[in-house]
Amino acid sequence: MSTAIAPDGTTVAEAVAAAAAQLAQAGVGTPRLDAQLLLGAVLGLDRSGLLTAGSKAITTEQGRAIAALMARRHAREPISRITGSREFWGLPFLLGPDTLDPRPDTETVVAAALAFLKDRAGPVRIVDLGTGTGCILLALLHERPDAVGLGIDLAPGAVAIARRNAARLGLSDRAAFAVGDWLSPVADGVADLIVANPPYIPRDVIPSLEPEVSRYDPIRALDGGPDGLEAYRRVGTDLVRALRPNGKAFLEIGEEQDRNVTRILHGGGMNVSAARQDLSGTTRCLECYPNQLKKPMDSERFYR
Repeated sequence: MSTAIAPDGTTVAEAVAAAAAQLAQAGVGTPRLDAQLLLGAVLGLDRSGLLTAGSKAITTEQGRAIAALMARRHAREPISRITGSREFWGLPFLLGPDTLDPRPDTETVVAAALAFLKDRAGPVRIVDLGTGTGCILLALLHERPDAVGLGIDLAPGAVAIARRNAARLGLSDRAAFAVGDWLSPVADGVADLIVANPPYIPRDVIPSLEPEVSRYDPIRALDGGPDGLEAYRRVGTDLVRALRPNGKAFLEIGEEQDRNVTRILHGGGMNVSAARQDLSGTTRCLECYPNQLKKPMDSERFYR
């Protein structure tokens, strides 16, 4: 790819146009938007600021910096990976090599969980499985000041990023994070709410995904095994143990997985009470609860 995005004398508007043309040739779906975001990152301007500064000349140093970021996007590295952060639920989240890049579809889980908590008095205890950036848990804690939560991830790097995100959002006093295998660190009967966005892509499908996903998201966060359902088999049999009386779990699922995941949950003693759709109309989240009311637990500890 040519790196001559902004030779001496090039204006901001001309640089945006040149960058957009190159990204379009590379097959990027939103070339102008991405060009604006990349130039904005270098120049310290938002999209409206780029328009205002359209006639301003790009410096040689800025041109080199723009070319470096463009080379990364040309290789289909996502904008969020390049800038190091992603907005989710209106909040900024740092990313790392061990974290999934949060996507709008996952906000379906947050919305569904908040609807469940609407009429539930605090304090509320939340467990987030495969927490990654911590985006689901931290979005919920942001909305519910009476809640505390535990995020669990198998990757130490993800747990470190989630802790940094909690600190940046001022939520460290109510959010704990642990390295662990699904619900294994969680004590019996302590969670009012369990949320999860487990890996659900069938293994042989991963190479055919968009390069932004297949090349840059951690495989561990994508790979759901041969049929995409491995994580649900692991989690589905343990939800009943970890939930408090009248507690619920909200699980993100892939396209056309609702029947199979429902069958797995039923086998683990859970009833599915609702299936939530994302903005595209795809069933994206299953709401479930234990099929028998349990006796209250005395434990106030998150950990086993």
